[in-house]
Amino acid sequence: MLGKLARQHDPNVLVGFDQADDAGVYLIGPGAALVQTVDFFTPMVDDPYTFGQIAATNALSDVYAMGGQPRTSLALVCFPEKSDLAILERILSGGLSKMIEARCSVIGGHSVRDEEMKFGYSVTGLIDPTRVLTNGGAKPGDRLVFTKALGTGVISTAIKKKAAKQPWIDAAIASMTTLNKNAAEVISQDVGRALPHGQVEQSSKASDQRPMTNDRFAVHAMTDVTGFGLIGHAREIALASSVSLRLYAGRIPLLEGALECVRAGHIPGGLKANREFAECVVGYDDGIREELKTILFDPQTAGGLLISVASEDATDLARALTASGVPAVEIGEVLPATKPLITVVP
Repeated sequence: MLGKLARQHDPNVLVGFDQADDAGVYLIGPGAALVQTVDFFTPMVDDPYTFGQIAATNALSDVYAMGGQPRTSLALVCFPEKSDLAILERILSGGLSKMIEARCSVIGGHSVRDEEMKFGYSVTGLIDPTRVLTNGGAKPGDRLVFTKALGTGVISTAIKKKAAKQPWIDAAIASMTTLNKNAAEVISQDVGRALPHGQVEQSSKASDQRPMTNDRFAVHAMTDVTGFGLIGHAREIALASSVSLRLYAGRIPLLEGALECVRAGHIPGGLKANREFAECVVGYDDGIREELKTILFDPQTAGGLLISVASEDATDLARALTASGVPAVEIGEVLPATKPLITVVP
């Protein structure tokens, strides 16, 4: 719908909604830009505190996916008028715990009465304008490194149906409440030293900005895997970068219970929509099981980062991420543009 609106022309907009990226980026001066995002949703777990944590983790993720540092946030609350306010207090407390972990200050918010509970945040961060990571920029020969594991969508659906086993729930909650902070710091480790003091010298013109690289790893593109699933977000990288991708199905990490949920038919509506929309650009080699094809479209909450990195740096990046406590696996590679746009091989 945004694409149907009149276009604004502001040279300080480095990344806008027309680029289908994770967050917007706005230049505010030499060496500094704002990165902004917003996200909120209905509960997927019963515990209010955990729901607040998940909502905050998910909202923060888009700032990390751009290579930015979250700084301030505003809470967004929809809450039934007659419900117990103690529940809302627990939701807000859970969200605050993750904002504190991210060193992101909650400075206000807005609430409305709504029969369906919803919660999330608008988050603003800082970013070096010459080191913005977008979903464009992937280059043929790059390797695709992925953090976290797939399956939060189908497991959340099983939770709602009271069909999820406790180990599945525990693994999904652990994933959904783990910030992408450590991963982002490994990828863009020198940005954090430059921004607070405004000492980075570079052009303030939007036309002069270049893709991000850091001193250790040649990261060319990055996105977080959330509501559109792995295939949906991989598709955005491929289209934005004018490349094709090859994914190795056997390497893609899955949460415990994810395939069991697919086999049992715990399929969220978002997964079906993702598959109907994006499967037309996917080709499968022989030997890919149907349940594995399905999980590639699973909508993730607070999912991992999908990183396109130069082949010579891929192993070192994965090792650095793992050493910092972030599970990281090389799951594919970037190819010259061809058809199909995405190929899934065993």
